[in-house]
Amino acid sequence: MIIEKIQIGKIKVPLITPFKTALRTVESVEDIVIIIETDTGNKGFGEAPPTAVITGDTHDSIIGAVTLIGKQLIGKNIEDFNDLIDLVQKTIIKNTSAKAAVEIALYDLFAQSMNKPLYKVLGGGASELKTDLTISVDSVEKMVSDSLKAVEVGFDELKIKVGKNIEEDICRIKSIYDAVGPRIKLRLDANQGWSAKESIYAIKKIEEHGIVLDFVEQPVRADDIDGMIRVTSQVLSPILADESIFTPKDAIEVITRKAADIINIKLMKTGGISNALKIINICEIYNVPCMIGCMLEAGISVTAAAHLAAAKSSVITRIDLDGPALCRQNPLDGGIIMDGPRIILSNEPGLGIKTVAGFEFIKDIK
Repeated sequence: MIIEKIQIGKIKVPLITPFKTALRTVESVEDIVIIIETDTGNKGFGEAPPTAVITGDTHDSIIGAVTLIGKQLIGKNIEDFNDLIDLVQKTIIKNTSAKAAVEIALYDLFAQSMNKPLYKVLGGGASELKTDLTISVDSVEKMVSDSLKAVEVGFDELKIKVGKNIEEDICRIKSIYDAVGPRIKLRLDANQGWSAKESIYAIKKIEEHGIVLDFVEQPVRADDIDGMIRVTSQVLSPILADESIFTPKDAIEVITRKAADIINIKLMKTGGISNALKIINICEIYNVPCMIGCMLEAGISVTAAAHLAAAKSSVITRIDLDGPALCRQNPLDGGIIMDGPRIILSNEPGLGIKTVAGFEFIKDIK
């Protein structure tokens, strides 16, 4: 299976409702999509969202990095898989979203070459997962309404975006809890919006209300590891590290310094599946659970993340792969099926993706 061509394009998928966090507001998914074609006619699909405020990646930087990496891949054999992954990671530093897109497409092709779905190539597991649903930061009334709608369609795990105003955030969580009740699992995501002092104050106020939080995600700045340690040591609720962790080395630092209780893995931060696997192995050694998450992604990379989660369910104990559920339409023919909170994996070879609707061609690499 020889790589002959790489297509780069863009897709645009409107969201059901604007996605609002402490860092940004987004109204549609606008991701770069790559398709690696081989001499056998097989196609591997990859995807990268431009998330400048988190990964530093933009449309132009992703296209540039994929072009640079892609030129090194032309003519290479998928059977030399480890060498290809090594090439992806060493051709350029940083640019993690671009690397992730290329890696996902390569893993897709590698699994196709074995005629197995990716999750079975990665170790096997159940073909069905359950995800939470994100509730964007907004007025208290709107967030309560959105939470109740999510519960009505079957979601029993909600990830609540906070980090805008400390007192309003406390009110948001109390009001949502009072509306949905204790049977619904609540997760908070401050997206670096609080200081350590504010985090401790807010979490303790929420705990005093009788709310048992599943976790609080990245309450302080990504580089404030000392602040994360303070928060983790002074509250009962588990603290999850997200933006603080891009690399396996980051994971080791956070774990050994006891800066968080749970690690959030996102392929767009790790630069793809290969480094995600290393982080999973580190967490397994230290007996630290992981969550698999996503950026605003339309389905290709979420499909890859779901296959990884299925294969590593002993370590990945929480699923936050609701990106496609936030979109008005599904541009994929194949891949995962989203049914409320259920994620159903295809047993087709690789990722099981056949085509991508709305693929706007940008360039070829030959």
